[in-house]
Amino acid sequence: MPPVYAEDGHPSRIGWELPPVYCPFDMGLIHPKADEIEAQAIAWLDAYELYPDATERAWGLATHGADFTSRIIPYGDVEPMVLFAQWNYWAFAMDDWQDSGGPAGRTAAMADHGARFVRAVEAPGSGMLPPGPRTAALEDLVVRTRAMLTPFQLRRFTEGIRDWLFGEAWQSANTERGVMPGLNDFAAMRTSVNGTRFTLTWCEVANGIDLPADVLYSPPVQALTDAAGFIVSCDNDVFSYNKDDHQEPWEQNLINVLAHHHGCTPREALPAASALRDRVVTLFVRLRDRLARDADEQLHRYMGCLEHWIAGDAEYHNRAPRYASPRNRNHLPVEGASYDVAWSDTPSDPGVEPPPIPALAWWWRQLDT
Repeated sequence: MPPVYAEDGHPSRIGWELPPVYCPFDMGLIHPKADEIEAQAIAWLDAYELYPDATERAWGLATHGADFTSRIIPYGDVEPMVLFAQWNYWAFAMDDWQDSGGPAGRTAAMADHGARFVRAVEAPGSGMLPPGPRTAALEDLVVRTRAMLTPFQLRRFTEGIRDWLFGEAWQSANTERGVMPGLNDFAAMRTSVNGTRFTLTWCEVANGIDLPADVLYSPPVQALTDAAGFIVSCDNDVFSYNKDDHQEPWEQNLINVLAHHHGCTPREALPAASALRDRVVTLFVRLRDRLARDADEQLHRYMGCLEHWIAGDAEYHNRAPRYASPRNRNHLPVEGASYDVAWSDTPSDPGVEPPPIPALAWWWRQLDT
């Protein structure tokens, strides 16, 4: 089913037919127990009454948090995947809460709430969050997360939350100041705003991946990780564009940043967004192949985990009613709505050299390390 939107609603700045998505990885993978994971996640949501009414519940479920989990981790252990799916639904609710506020004072509120959130994860029972369903659900998530993760995994997870909130606060500060960030600044921060390390901790846990710190944090592996996060972020910015195009000032996403950078319309910037994204995919493949020559079994599995994240996330965004029947144009989500994008096995930009973006150029230098 194609995207659903009101005919008399405001027109899309980029249109409803998105460009082909270059993906040289296995597409269409999904965990065989996806339905079971979704059922357990939704039962948990309802038990904690995370949504105040039927409409909010419908939009909460339209995020397809369990489908996202099952597509980016198609072979993982079910127990951590259920917990990760529940975290995803909770995080989507938090993200929508942040987006619902006006610019005035938003950064201060986000910084305050973020500090309380992180402390709740690091030191349960600190009593820094107000009582309510969202806090009760978070406390349950924290207790079970701390019981499941090793100390190192828990530390990575907490750092991932900090990085995510750091990126969100930076973006919010730009909104308050009425600033559309420059392309280099945006590229430098986009993987933080996306919550890259928040997500990848669970991908590693569910897949039983345990990379030594000196490998995981080596520059080439971090470059590969950041490149994957940037690719996923680019896809999110394209698929979610119509969902957020009612916001004033304009949403900080790749398309609007490129439109500002080139002095063109968002529709005219769309091919440039695809070209930049595809060039990073090409870099990812080249760097993965270079690392694979000397990689052990754990690093091979980690790189496969990144591939599943890129491919599964693109397929998820293509299918989720949150994006294909956006709330700013529909009273309720429409199950089955999809962008029906075409998948391509060739990049829209065949270039292999780094783009003229200093914040990203260091990824290409890792090819020679």
